[in-house]
Amino acid sequence: MNMDLNSDIGESYGIYKIGADENLIPYLTSANIACGFHGGDPQVMQRTVRLCKTHGVGIGAHPGYPDVPGFGRRVIQLSESQVENIILYQLGALAAFTRAQAVPLRHVKPHGALYNYAAQDMPTARAIARAVACFDAKLILVGLANSRLIQAAMELGVPYAREGFIDRAYQSDGTLVARAAAGAVITSPARAARAAVRLACQGVARTIDGKTISLEVDTLCLHGDTPGAARIAAAARRALRAAGVTLQAMSA
Repeated sequence: MNMDLNSDIGESYGIYKIGADENLIPYLTSANIACGFHGGDPQVMQRTVRLCKTHGVGIGAHPGYPDVPGFGRRVIQLSESQVENIILYQLGALAAFTRAQAVPLRHVKPHGALYNYAAQDMPTARAIARAVACFDAKLILVGLANSRLIQAAMELGVPYAREGFIDRAYQSDGTLVARAAAGAVITSPARAARAAVRLACQGVARTIDGKTISLEVDTLCLHGDTPGAARIAAAARRALRAAGVTLQAMSA
């Protein structure tokens, strides 16, 4: 059994440091790099691409709403055309750095509020999928398992990867518990590792109210700004390998 382990990284900007990417990246098989709209800047993008190249980690773009003050975690009302264009803009920005370092851009995963909104709003999901297809039809679109974003990718013939989270709590409908709610973020490496094995080997996740839901996933995510992210990634990696899972970057 094969599984990808990804994280949202490269989200520092200017004098503000977010996460500990240098410690986390060696444990990943794929990375979603911020493109400057919610986090990241040219220096950070260049450095993060270089780190991923050094460690053989698959590189993806992590575009979000134009919302640095809110870290991309607030919904901004945009037209479909505006959504499509902000995705294209950010893909072009990160692709400049991957091209300069002769490494491929493999996938696209929307960030934060844009990701969650696209999981439920089909016009937004289709706008994102169109932008990805227009930029490079071989790019993999990463979205929440069983979401509208995955449905839009299927409709448009865009390669996709269904994502499960090991550091976030789930609602019984398969959506993520809002970050502001108690218990929404999982910081225990042991708990996250158990969640990783359940998702990868059994195709299930435990909900915040103790239920079990089915989630077929192709890639597992933890957030680079979750406290102790590197320890969580290390624990998940050990647990997955012990369960017989081969870790490798997602591919179309």
